[in-house]
Amino acid sequence: MLHFDHLTLRHGPRLLFEDATFQIHPGQKVGLTGANGTGKSSLFALILDELQEDSGHHSLPTDWTIAHLAQEIPASTQAAIDYVLDGDGELRRLQGALADAEQRGDGERIAHLHAELEHIGGYQAEARAARLMAGLGFAPGDERRPLTDFSGGWRMRLNLARTLMCRSELLLLDEPTNHLDLDAVIWLEGWLKSYRGTLLLISHDREFLDSVCDHILHIEHQCATLCRGNYSAFERLRAERLAGQQAAYEKQQREISHMRTFVDRFRAKASKARQAQSRLKALERMQQIAPAHVGSPFHFTFRPPRRLPHPLLHIEECSAGYNGRTIVEHASLVLVPGDRLGLLGPNGAGKSTLIQLLAGELTPLTGKREIAQDLTIGYFVQHQIEQLHPEHSPVEHLLQQDPSLKEQDARDYLSSFGFVGDQALAPVGPFSGGEKSRLVLTLLVQKRPNLLLLDEPTNHLDIEMRQALATALQDFEGAMVIISHDRHLLRTTCDRLALLSNGRFTPFDGDLDNYAAWLSEHRYSPGNPPAQATTTIPKRGTTEDRKTRKRAEAERRARLHPLKQRLARCEQMLEDLQDRHRALEERLAASDLYEAEHRNHLTDLLKQKAKLDRQIEDTELEWLRAADVLESATENTADRTIARKPD
Repeated sequence: MLHFDHLTLRHGPRLLFEDATFQIHPGQKVGLTGANGTGKSSLFALILDELQEDSGHHSLPTDWTIAHLAQEIPASTQAAIDYVLDGDGELRRLQGALADAEQRGDGERIAHLHAELEHIGGYQAEARAARLMAGLGFAPGDERRPLTDFSGGWRMRLNLARTLMCRSELLLLDEPTNHLDLDAVIWLEGWLKSYRGTLLLISHDREFLDSVCDHILHIEHQCATLCRGNYSAFERLRAERLAGQQAAYEKQQREISHMRTFVDRFRAKASKARQAQSRLKALERMQQIAPAHVGSPFHFTFRPPRRLPHPLLHIEECSAGYNGRTIVEHASLVLVPGDRLGLLGPNGAGKSTLIQLLAGELTPLTGKREIAQDLTIGYFVQHQIEQLHPEHSPVEHLLQQDPSLKEQDARDYLSSFGFVGDQALAPVGPFSGGEKSRLVLTLLVQKRPNLLLLDEPTNHLDIEMRQALATALQDFEGAMVIISHDRHLLRTTCDRLALLSNGRFTPFDGDLDNYAAWLSEHRYSPGNPPAQATTTIPKRGTTEDRKTRKRAEAERRARLHPLKQRLARCEQMLEDLQDRHRALEERLAASDLYEAEHRNHLTDLLKQKAKLDRQIEDTELEWLRAADVLESATENTADRTIARKPD
């Protein structure tokens, strides 16, 4: 097992965690979580003997083979599949020994080595490497291409394939999903679930952690805590612990205040001096309980767009591609305020191409693209990070985008995205990938767009920032189209899905779990294109007039408006009841309430609580009913919405 005993680790002068004691047993799959900079990657470096502990010690079996995901790949003309095969060190050792024995003509040694290769499955190694590459999205024929042919993101996939090729007892993966699309994430999830060794996984994808991990090692406030269960189980346990810690802290503060009041009043009186000294000593001996801290550093919202025209944008029978090659064919889509569309599709099917077409970065090869006069697009794509000026600070970037802002207003705005203090004034060149992604999102939000086009917006973002983004998107009043491998983001922000497959754009009749099943049935490759989705976009006639379309839109809004109002009323009522419930629980937590003279008051409060519990239960039931009715009404218009054709 991996054993960590009273471990303290620093990075330079900064304390990462101290006095950490935990054990990780063979076969366990452990997710490492915590904010960026808390020490997750440093713990990997410690295991790999790249760092030394400051105190305490750690140990692991000496005969374990460790596989870890490298962050760089050499520029080489080596074939991709040979690079992946290099990950199996035992295979390469036996192949080298066999070549040496054949050169020396040692027949007995040759026979022995062939037997060893057979035992480890060496003759199937190339097929295993090809399956790994296919699962990670490489097309047939990519195996023989040189490494120099691949871009940075695809080289990272090759590094991952090479790591998985290693027959290891311990697998260390640091953010393996950052350069993957949803299809590859789903495939990797299945591969890791069947992995027989011990896994340590750093990830900010909560659904990925939930599916793969059976333990969570969380690093926070210089403490490392190992919990049984997946990430959702850890979050529940953490919330319970924090609630208990906060209650204990508040109780102790009341006791301390009472003791100090007594000491201050009576320490000068001879008759009470002994009791005062006794309480003073009790205060000195009392171990202070820290207040609970769980707040996210990110608190932002999308301000209402300045205009919300209907429709915002529509494309009709559009085809798009690059260098004369058509990737998306005959796509039709209308976007109006309130639309929340998630784009699905196998790797290379054209999701990013469609986003670029919607953003106006690609001109349609056929068909037409029309936009509203007051359209303001917020377009996020990873290459925008490279367009940041490395010598400029976040404040300077924001003032360049909006010169009307005052510097203090810019700093106040940036603080809600976690850029506080000196960081708001520091050059962005040395920023991490996550900090740069966060800055690009910050600039996008400040534009007050009415249409959001987001292509993998969560890459490099930690869990807290991902949750803040999901929460902000839920209240966004405009339309949005999202491509993401983060299923939690898609589930919490999108109310309908569409599929790009074999060049065709169609509504997807199902949820993300159905999509995973669809992928397993239609594994995409250029020689085996996936089947079409079950629902196709109907062709629209050319005689539909503006009045008919506007009347249909008005009727749709009229049907949904009272349902949305009912849901909002339930949400407000539930929030008010929960506030009253929290206040009542605080009153019930007072220790003196349980003394004999307050029995009647306690009974009255308990009756109030029972009544409030019933009201909350009834209101939650009403909220669920309202949500179901609204969801059903929305689904009934979804297919019409995705294929609407304005003038």
